[in-house]
Amino acid sequence: MLDRRHILAALGTTALAALAPTALFAATSIKPDDTSALLVIDVQNCFLPGGSLAVKEGEQVVPVINKIAKAFSNVVMTQDWHTPGHVSFASVHSGKKPFETIDLPYGKQVLWPDHCVQGTDGAALSRDLAIPHAELIIRKGFHKDVDSYSAFLEADGKTSTGLAGYLKGRKIKRIFVAGLATDFCVAWTALDARKAGFEVYVVEDACRGIDTQGSLAKAWADMAKAGVKRIQSADIAVSA
Repeated sequence: MLDRRHILAALGTTALAALAPTALFAATSIKPDDTSALLVIDVQNCFLPGGSLAVKEGEQVVPVINKIAKAFSNVVMTQDWHTPGHVSFASVHSGKKPFETIDLPYGKQVLWPDHCVQGTDGAALSRDLAIPHAELIIRKGFHKDVDSYSAFLEADGKTSTGLAGYLKGRKIKRIFVAGLATDFCVAWTALDARKAGFEVYVVEDACRGIDTQGSLAKAWADMAKAGVKRIQSADIAVSA
């Protein structure tokens, strides 16, 4: 007689994600090793309460990330780092409002409020992050004419940040992704990490989404289809 694990395995990854939004991938605690890295995506003031593009409940990811980061010897953080007048800002396009979309040479672009402008307080990482052992900060979106959600590739799908090479040079095989926002920078990072050949986990309760026009549900569906594993922070073994 098949036990519950065999039945769940037979359902397949996509069906499993649809049946339950919580972690079904981690039957036992996951213990990060030297081949694992935590990517902390865009936990910046602009995306936190009071910021120009605040993500609802975005501040709640900070203590969760601080906790799980203790389990990782390898941590990379990212920052949106836009030029003034960046092409992704609605203010640059006459008659356009935030969250409308336009067509650019590299594809559809959501227009945003001005945010994370280089050198501003809004672009700074949250002062409440406590990850002193983070080894690298990747800045993205600093090319004026192309947006960059992913920590690996800009929105044109071909301009590399160099992160994949760095991680492979460090012999990293497993990537855990947390931060803001689930349906944009987190999801694009997770999908590009899969394309680069990494095993990828997204820590759901260490992320929050914007969810514009169904973007959150689509992001989770896209990640499930790509083989990204959806877990909770409690699934990661953190030493006391």
